[in-house]
Order: sequence, then C-alpha cells, then structure tokens
Amino acid sequence: MHRFLFLFLITLFGSTPDLMGQNLYLKIQNELTENTSVIDSIGYQKKHADYNSLNREINTLKYQLSKLGYIDSKWHGITKKNDSMFETSVSLGQPYKNIDVYFNSKNLPPGTLKQLRVHSSKLYFTIRFKEIEQTLQFINKKISDQGLPFNTLKLDNIKKSGVNRLKADLVLSGDNEMRFVNKIVVKGYDKFPKSYLKYFLKLRTGKPLNLSEIKKQTNLLQELPFANQLREPEILFSKDSTILYVYIEKTKSNTFDGFLGFGTNEETSKLELTGYLNLELTNNLNFGESLSLAYRSDESEQKSFNVNVKLPYLFNSPIGTELELTIFKKDSSFTTADQSARINYQLNSKNQFSVGIKSTKSNNLLSSTNLNPFIKDYETTFYTIGYTFINRIPDRSIFKRNAQIYLETGIGNRTISQQKDQQYQYRVDAFKIFNLNSKNNVYLRTTSFGLFSDSYLENELSRFGGINSIRGFEENSLSATLYGILATEYRYSLSSDLYIHSIIDLAYFENKIIDQKEKLYSFGFGFGLNTKAGLLRFNYANGKSENQSFKLSNSKIHLSLSALF
Repeated sequence: MHRFLFLFLITLFGSTPDLMGQNLYLKIQNELTENTSVIDSIGYQKKHADYNSLNREINTLKYQLSKLGYIDSKWHGITKKNDSMFETSVSLGQPYKNIDVYFNSKNLPPGTLKQLRVHSSKLYFTIRFKEIEQTLQFINKKISDQGLPFNTLKLDNIKKSGVNRLKADLVLSGDNEMRFVNKIVVKGYDKFPKSYLKYFLKLRTGKPLNLSEIKKQTNLLQELPFANQLREPEILFSKDSTILYVYIEKTKSNTFDGFLGFGTNEETSKLELTGYLNLELTNNLNFGESLSLAYRSDESEQKSFNVNVKLPYLFNSPIGTELELTIFKKDSSFTTADQSARINYQLNSKNQFSVGIKSTKSNNLLSSTNLNPFIKDYETTFYTIGYTFINRIPDRSIFKRNAQIYLETGIGNRTISQQKDQQYQYRVDAFKIFNLNSKNNVYLRTTSFGLFSDSYLENELSRFGGINSIRGFEENSLSATLYGILATEYRYSLSSDLYIHSIIDLAYFENKIIDQKEKLYSFGFGFGLNTKAGLLRFNYANGKSENQSFKLSNSKIHLSLSALF
C-alpha cells in the first residue's frame, strides 16, 4: 500500500537539458481510455518556457489527482521525444471514494460531527475522499476555538478497508494546555470606554481563547458611531500569558442637523419659512454617552424644544439610563412638558430593551372668553416598556443603517381636576432598506401611534406631518388619536456620494375628538448628496387628502443638512 500523501515530493533529475530560449511541450499518455477524461477534466498546461516549469506542471497534476482519490496511480519517467517534445504516461487505477476516520470522542468539541453532517458512529465517521482536507481544517478550527490554538490534526495508520474505501485514525498532536485571554490592550485609542469592550464587543479576560469569535466581535467596532477598527486584532503568546491587542481609532461622531421648509400660507398666500436645528454630541467624555438638543419652529406658530441624555453601561454593567425633556407650545393655546426616564438593558450590539416612566403636564393658555372645551390643564403618568433594534452598515458612505425598529407601549393615568382616567398608548418607528443591487434599493419606513382613552383632549394628541413623517404636508400640522404612515423611496445611486429617489407616502389617521377618519397621499422626488459639510437632502412633495385634488400650491420643498464634526 502506498503511503497516503497529499503533497508530493518534487522529483529531482540528475541533469537539466539546456533548452534556454526554446518552448517545450508536454504530452501525457494514458494507459487506459477512461483515464483520459479524468486528466482532461483537471486540465494541464502543455506549453512551457523551460524544463523546470514542465516538471512542476507534472507534480501539480499529481497533487490534484491525489485529492480526487487516485493515490495508487503509477507514473512513468519523462521521455524526450525530440528537441521540444516531452512525454510521460500514467496508470491511474481506481480512485478511493470514501474514508472511515476513527476518532477519540474526547478530542472532538461537542456538536462537531453534527455540524459536518456526516455518517458517524461512536467509533468513526465517514467522509468523501475529496473532502478530507476541508474536513480536517474545519475540525482543527473547532479545536482551536476551544482555547487550543497550537493543536494540529492528521490522519495516521491509513489502510484499505474495502473496494474504493480506506480507513484511518484521527490523531491530535501539539500543546494540550488550554489558552485563556489574560489581558486586553487597546492601541490607538487609549481612552476607549472599557465597558464597551466587555458588553458591546463581549471581550473579557479569563475566557478561553477563541480566535474566530474574537475576530467576529472586533468587527462590531465598525458599527460604533465614535470608533473604528484600524486593523485585525493580534495575539501575543508567551509561556505564562496570552495578550490580546485591539487596534482602534476615535472617529468624528458629533452631528448637526437642520432643514428649511418653504410653503404657502393658505390664509395669506404668502411664502413662509419653517425649520429645525438638531445638535447631537456623542462620546465627548469617552464614556460612550450622547447628548442631543433639538429646536423646531413650525408654520402654524408651533414651537418645540427637546433635550435627551443617554448614559450607557452605568457602573461597568450592561444597564444604562436615558433622560428626556420635551416642551411644546401651540401658539397661544397651550403648552405641554414631557419628562421621561428609562433604564436600558443592552442585550448585544443590535438589541436593547428598556423600562421607563413618563410624566406629562399641560397648561391651557386660553382666556375664559376664548375657551376651548377640549383644551384643559392635565397631568399624566405612564409606565412604559420598549425594544430597539439597529442594524448598521459600516461600508456605506450615505446609508449608515440598513434597518431599525423602535417599539414602545405604556399604561398610565390622566388626571384632570383630581379626576383620573386610565389610558394606553403605543409608538412604532421602523425602517428597512432592501438592496436590489449596487445602485438600486428600496427604502420603506413605517411610523405609528395610538392613544386609547375614554375621553380625549386636543392638547394630548400626537402631531405629525413633514419631512420626518408624511412629506408634502406642513410640519406637525396634523393631530390624531391614532395614525399609521408608510413612507417609501425608490433610490438610484449615481455615485457613492449621490443618489436620487422617488417619494410615495401613504397615511391613515383618526381624530376621535371631531370623529375624523382620513387617508392621506403624498408624491414627489428628491436627492441626497454627501458633501464635505455633511449629508444634504432635498425633497419636493405634494400632499393631499382622500377627497381632495392635487394642487401645486400645496407642494412643499424641504432642505436638510446633517453635518458630522
């Protein structure tokens, strides 16, 4: 029985013909006709610049045939037929198709054979001959991921066990001492928040060394808005310790966002300007924290102010907190102040759960002579639970996120002059980008809100409309007890920094105070341009209700700029 080898030794000849400057040709003769199709299926180069190239081609063919199971093939010497033609012949024999690999179950990580999906027993497993190399690599990787990076596998005691069949022993050799991560060193960004190493990247000392998992986890750095991976992690092995080096750089993560809106006042027929400013500061204290401030002024004399603070991984734990304050003023009708506090649990890099409390206080600003019975002073307290999913795409310059889901629901009480009414509410905000190819994608976003109560006030309704909900309508010009919006865009990328898109938005809302149920439609177009200053977006949209015809005077133009600094 020939010794089983995948790598063949190069045959050394006593002398090399002096054929410099002349092309040589190789011809392989087959003793059996069926051998011809096998060798032709592999293929070999016939024309060579020198004798060494010709000889290497033969050895390459031997190696490829051995991987297919022709390990009993017999090759004859190379014969020189004339000054440029060389010939050899081969008898392939019958290929070995399967091999039974006998193993010690203590050497295989649990579940390895199930993942291979091979026929197995308690003593051996069977694989196809041509899959030996990749199977051994897979098993060796599984063993390495158990904290044994210096172990190697090989097949020993290879014998015939039947027609076209072999058997062998799986032998594990090398250092059997399990390796653990003893220390993690961050290079490039020394003040990188350590809590993110532990809970976001899941890198901890004391864990068995798993090279595949480490690489997978450090790639999550690309999803952080304030950090980036400079290069692949490295591991320093010494006799008594294992040190993991992670290479990180701090990136720009502060954003300034704003837009201007142009519209025609229906009463005065004059052009009006609206807009908002949004400032978000991220990781300026190297804690992973964020602070956002937003101010908005709308067409119908509505003003709002919002401040939000997020503090992740408090006291080096997976628990974080979020505080928010929102103040809304509707001309001279009423003001509403919302305060909320949430406790967040970051399950992993994409999923977050939260519980919280939200209190609202609203004041009626109308005089007794101009009293609106649906605007009253009230206070509410809601207890909420929420879930957030974010999927980021680090390699895209414009579309940073591929999908996002935000769900929140709550139960609470509204108090008016010491009279309490129980209420329920929910809020949904989700979007997904469907990539058709490198230039075309479809963007879908849905937002929804519902408030359920025995009675309703105008100053507790949710307001929507504008660039961030249904386009083609004035900002926050619509109020509802319940609404659902589907915003769609078909996007075409002209370059990595420029895309154009369509606008087709649909909405349905209810206002139970005035018993209103209505459908809304919006159509238009726009573009996005990634400039040195930031992402510039332009939207032109025309909105209408179900029973209203389109009017050009109802069109809205929105400009926004998101700057990164």
